[in-house]
Amino acid sequence: MDSIVEVFMGLILGAISMYWMFSLFRKKKSKELTEHQSTVLLEKIKSVCKLISVEGDFAEIYKYENTKERFMSLVSSKKKALIVINAKAQIGYDLQKIFMHADNEKKKIILSNFPEPQVISIEPELEFYDIQNGIFNSFTPNDLTSLNKEAKKHILEKIPESGLMDTAKREAVEAVLIIEKIVETIGWKLDYTALEIPEKQKKLLNQ
Repeated sequence: MDSIVEVFMGLILGAISMYWMFSLFRKKKSKELTEHQSTVLLEKIKSVCKLISVEGDFAEIYKYENTKERFMSLVSSKKKALIVINAKAQIGYDLQKIFMHADNEKKKIILSNFPEPQVISIEPELEFYDIQNGIFNSFTPNDLTSLNKEAKKHILEKIPESGLMDTAKREAVEAVLIIEKIVETIGWKLDYTALEIPEKQKKLLNQ
């Protein structure tokens, strides 16, 4: 009788041990799967989030004057020109500045920082009109380089009032929506409550 009891108790203990080991193995596999999902998801988001940019075309008239003095400032010579600046400006984001991490337990991707838009490039084309050279102060090929720099600076000063930055910010909201859709494809959620999003743009996210 005692041997039967011992065998029975052994079977029960064995079954409990097997169940405990199976539960531990299943929990470990589930954790590994979740961590793998979050890693793959973050990499997928990074690959999709390419450089976001908006473009703006500018047409500006720029009056250029340059005066040189000679003979102890007794004589001056001026060169001047009317310049039409046709420029294309690109506004975008440095997406390496995006901060996000995975909360594996809650299956949540937390987006804690989205960078501000910045000027990516300005490509000016200059057309010269009404060129007037001074007696000892005339236009040279080197002037083109300096005028290109001045044209870029001039367009850069015009960008804040152009509305391009606001357009780029709206594009950023669209990017958040894309990230959210990617996250939802595997049953996760995107938490972007840490971002400072204007009320008008929040309505777009809630649609």
